[in-house]
Amino acid sequence: MKKWGVLPAPNFNLRLTLESGQVFHWSPDGTGYRGLIGARPVRVEQIGEELQVTPGTEAAVARYFALDHDLEAICASFPADATMAQAVVFCRGLRLIRQPLWECLGTFLTSSMKQVAHIRQMSQALRQRFGQPVPGWDIPVYPEPERLARATEAELRACGLGYRAKHLLGTARSIAEGSVDLEAVHAMDDEAALAELCRLPGVGPKIANCALLFAYERLSAFPIDVWIERVLRRTYFARKPKVSAGQLREFAANAFGPYGGYAQQYLFHHARTQPRPRRVKTAAIRPAP
Repeated sequence: MKKWGVLPAPNFNLRLTLESGQVFHWSPDGTGYRGLIGARPVRVEQIGEELQVTPGTEAAVARYFALDHDLEAICASFPADATMAQAVVFCRGLRLIRQPLWECLGTFLTSSMKQVAHIRQMSQALRQRFGQPVPGWDIPVYPEPERLARATEAELRACGLGYRAKHLLGTARSIAEGSVDLEAVHAMDDEAALAELCRLPGVGPKIANCALLFAYERLSAFPIDVWIERVLRRTYFARKPKVSAGQLREFAANAFGPYGGYAQQYLFHHARTQPRPRRVKTAAIRPAP
């Protein structure tokens, strides 16, 4: 019988975390999942409040799944309204994954205007065609920018990227040439970090905020895609239909506080997996401390 590493994982839901649209290369494997943490092959299965993991990967798994985050304190900081409360109940145990910088940025750069299933297909195609194989594992490493920089736009389009191929290629070349240093972004404040990432081809505020949230652990980052925009408008601006994107960003920064990224992920996953509710009146929200 194979011996597994064991991790305590209270207040954690592995399925919700992996299937909430944060990462796109993990696959079901019996009653668990298999994937990569960077270039490291991992199988993980949840049994109650414990995780059984590939031996020797315990520390990497604990960090990757942010088991050190205090979810009770995080959720207590959210606005007190019915929509947010429903999302918290639905997403109980969902944690934000700490992703490798380039893998996260590259994946979200190819996610524009695509459903999760399509993003997964593109990610898998890029890995299979350009990624470094992992011996004994069926999931290649996400290709480094230096490898993609040598590709052609046509080769990337063959992976199903469409117009996104141009953006991924341009960004990979910018990073490979040293025009933007992803590691240097760590030392920048939030505003400077956002501006630096937005220098990359095809990277706007939404994609940059995804990278800041999921790769740089800027937990106040609040990416606004079509799902989140719909939730914000329906819940908080039902009587003000003419609200600009800039006003939505300002509202989110003020209303959701230092853990806005968690609030965003809960709202996103709840909204895209539940039937659209009827419009109801909501009480004024309590701003996060």
